[in-house]
Amino acid sequence: MFFKSKDETIYKFVKFSKNVENEKGFLIVNIRSNHGGKFISDLFESFYEEKGYHHNFLTLRTPQQNGVVEKKNRFFQKMARIMLNEFDTAKCFWAKTINTSYYVLNRVTLRSKLKKTPYKL
Repeated sequence: MFFKSKDETIYKFVKFSKNVENEKGFLIVNIRSNHGGKFISDLFESFYEEKGYHHNFLTLRTPQQNGVVEKKNRFFQKMARIMLNEFDTAKCFWAKTINTSYYVLNRVTLRSKLKKTPYKL
């Protein structure tokens, strides 16, 4: 999800959690985040308490704890920059480019053991 401002975080997260619990049938128990201000606001804390979520924090200044996600995000940023530069596209298409790179990789990358793409899984 892409936001115009950080103020949208709580509303997008509420929508996301409803989708996960209602459409997918999963129950959210723990929320794990860094100490970003957007996840520790009073609105978030009251939402966590209302839903019964446990909020866990990563240790400050240790991106190693979230290494897989950090590496994947760097990869998609690099892929998006290459796509924008290759086709001389305006930077206002950044979100579309990121979505396109996710779309392509989910349909191209093959899981070697399962012989299926992430999209098929």
